[in-house]
Parts: sequence; structure tokens; C-alpha cells
Amino acid sequence: MNILGWIVLGGIAGWLASIIMKKNSQMGIFANICIGILGAFIGGFLMYALGGPGVTGFNIWSLVVATIGAVILLWLFSLFKKTKST
Repeated sequence: MNILGWIVLGGIAGWLASIIMKKNSQMGIFANICIGILGAFIGGFLMYALGGPGVTGFNIWSLVVATIGAVILLWLFSLFKKTKST
């Protein structure tokens, strides 16, 4: 997948994850793209570890995997933020 595909898939996955985690108002397009791309790596790693395919291109499965990874990443960020402020 080329860089433009990663940016588009990452943006959509990051945006969906921010909506799921109720952080959409706190995040901009750049943050959504970064979270989505990092989420694709995390989700792909987890799927490979579980024996399934990870990110396979620009398709629905890859969007689901990237969104799951982005949700996990946002959840980890929220845990770190709670720990740091407490």
C-alpha cells in the first residue's frame, strides 16, 4: 500500500477510534491520521499474534484492524494520562 493509502486509511481509522473513545472533539485531522497509522501497526501485530491476517491493503478488513489498534492506543493513552494526573 502506498503512502497516500496509509494516510487515508489512518485518517479514517483514527477518526472512527476517536468517535468510539469519545475524544473526537479533542483531536484534529493530523492526530487522527497519526493515531490511525500507529493503530494499524498495533492492530496488525495483534492480529498476526492471534493467527489472523493483519492489514492487507486498502479494504474493510484493514480498516477494522486499524480501528481496533487505534482504539487500543487511545485507551492506553487515557490510562497513562489518568496515572500521570493522579
